Amino acid sequence: MSFLLPKLSTKSEVDQAIKATAEKVLALRFGRDDDPVCLQLDEILAKTAHDLSKMATIYLVDVDHVPVYTRYFDISYIPSTIFFFNGQHMKVDYGSSDHTKFVGSFKTKQDFIDLIEVIFRGAMRGKLIVQSPIDRKNIPKYDLLYQGV
Repeated sequence: MSFLLPKLSTKSEVDQAIKATAEKVLALRFGRDDDPVCLQLDEILAKTAHDLSKMATIYLVDVDHVPVYTRYFDISYIPSTIFFFNGQHMKVDYGSSDHTKFVGSFKTKQDFIDLIEVIFRGAMRGKLIVQSPIDRKNIPKYDLLYQGV
């Protein structure tokens, strides 16, 4: 399903997408096209892209092609989905220690739709962090280790 969504393959394309997406949520899926979990997530994203077209724009980013952002957002597990609104990084409280990205695949299409709606409404009110509407049992659990430099 990854062939149904647009791909960003360079740092400048990612920069341009972040800057140019106005009044919509920008969802960037970082992963690989041949990873089974990424393919599962891509199917959900592709099925919801049309329904969310007035609220969100979705792009796929290959972690191997854009290592600058892979390091910047500390993407150690794939897939990871990061959200922006008007060039501003949107954070979501998923009940874990990492609010910068959603790690793993969404369980259902409705989980992703609900999350985009909450981010969109929060961003329109000027919020930079919103509370996740996804049921806690539907959020994948990962042990995220942060290393100090």
